[in-house]
Order: sequence, then structure tokens, then C-alpha cells
Amino acid sequence: MDPPGEDLRAAGTAVAAPAPLARQSPADPTPLARHSRIDPRLVASLAAVYVIWSSTYLAIRIAVAELPPLVMAGARYSAAGLVMLAIARRRGSAWPSAAQWLRVVPAGVLLFVCGNGFVVIAEQSVSSGGAAVVCATMPLWTGVLAAIGGERPTWREWLSLAIGFVGVLVLMGGPSLEGRPLHLVLVVFSPICWALGSILSRRQARVWRTSAVLSSAMQMLTGGTLLVIAGFARGEQLPAHASAASWLAVAYLGVFGSLVGFTAYNWLLRHTRPVVATSYAYVNPILAVLLGAALSGEALA
Repeated sequence: MDPPGEDLRAAGTAVAAPAPLARQSPADPTPLARHSRIDPRLVASLAAVYVIWSSTYLAIRIAVAELPPLVMAGARYSAAGLVMLAIARRRGSAWPSAAQWLRVVPAGVLLFVCGNGFVVIAEQSVSSGGAAVVCATMPLWTGVLAAIGGERPTWREWLSLAIGFVGVLVLMGGPSLEGRPLHLVLVVFSPICWALGSILSRRQARVWRTSAVLSSAMQMLTGGTLLVIAGFARGEQLPAHASAASWLAVAYLGVFGSLVGFTAYNWLLRHTRPVVATSYAYVNPILAVLLGAALSGEALA
């Protein structure tokens, strides 16, 4: 966000002796004070990814207990993407061209097919808390990949990343992981894919200048569609009967996890450094484990 400009006074007047500086009212904030104000959108976006995405691990665990993981995730993102596309069009965004759709495919694959798809498959046997702890490595991967791409984090940011991850491990007592070997491999690769997709999405936003809503919609639609295709290719089928809890979990994931959470995350990627945007990964494991223990009886360690 650009800093506020200075007030232009006496525009159009003849050049004369310098006028005395106007006395500033005590109620009028100084330019420094205006510049240092915290953007409420930043606070709201961080709160959304901190709190909402902490709860999505448990919601995924509930949903995949009865529903096919990839088809469930794909339907969730496709529905949310359609809603966001309608919102973007209503706000005046043009219909994306075929070239624009193709450009967002890599980010959609990395973020949703690999980043989220690997997690929903893994949580068929891995606890929601354990998955969240492994995903706490994502900011570290983001820093490494960003540095390789030329956007080097400062030494303070590297230090904060290391302290944050160590803090998660200390508070959680280390990631107690149990599950099928394939699921453990997938959950380890998930944060790497999400980090790479985040960096790619951030760079695309700088180059193509599409709105955050339209960009989010296109990424979710491409990723969601590919998830559904991958699910049916794996032989997944929707059950004839599923509990209300499973469908409510899917609805929660679609409305809050996708519409609210991913929109907030996309805004953070555009307006903050990657280290700030991905800092939610250090908060999510703690809240995810607490929610899993309180609501689902999962072990705390």
C-alpha cells in the first residue's frame, strides 16, 4: 500500500516569500502517525488465517471419515470458486481469457491439488494435530524458495522463522505422527508444494494485476476441478449415505476455509512479505491440536 501523500497547499498561487507553517491541530495526526497506523485489513486477514485455518484440519478429519477425500476437496473449492467468480464479475472484472486460465493452472495445482489434496488424503490415517504440526514447516520452505527466487528474507525474518518453528515443536512436544507410510510422505510434501504455489501466486499477482477476488476464484476453480478429476481417477465414489456431520464439515470448509480464509491469504500475499503471510502456520498447529482434543478426543501429544 502506498504511503499517504502530503497535503498540497496554496496550489496555483504566485511565488512569494515562504509562508509560515500552519500550526497543526492536536487532533490532526502527523504524517508519521498516519503512516504507522496498522491497516485493519491486515489485522482481519491475519485473524482469518490464524483462527479459521486452525479449525479446518479438524473439519477435514470429520469430512474424510465418510466422504472421498479428493472429490470432497475438489467440490469444496469448485463451489467456492464459482461464488467468488460471480462476485468478481459483479464488481466489474472481465471474464478471464483462455490464456489467463492456463496461467493460473500451475498455482492451482501446487496450492490445491498438492498442498491441500495431500493433506486430505493423509488425514485418513494421520491425526489433524499431527498434520498441522508438519505443515508448520511451510514458512521455512517459503523462505528458502523465496531466497532461491531472488527475494531474500532478512536475517531477522530468518531468525523469526526458526524461533517460530522451534516454539511450535517445544509447545507441542514434537510432532507425534502415526499413519500409513504413504500418508506420512504426502503430509511432509504438502507444505513444500503450498510454499511454492504461494510464491508463484504472489509473482503472478505482480505481473498480471488481476484482482485478489478474481485471482482466488480462478485458482480455486482450476485446482478444484483437477482435484475432482484426480479423485474419480483414483476410483473415489460418493457414498449413498453420509452423516450430517460430514456434510456440515464440507460446508464449513467451503464457506469459511475457502471463501473467507483463502481470500484473506491471497490479500496477505499481495500486500505483505511472504514471511508475514505464512506466519499463520505457527499458530495453526497449537489451535488445531487443542480443537482436535476438545472436540474429537485426539491425543494432545
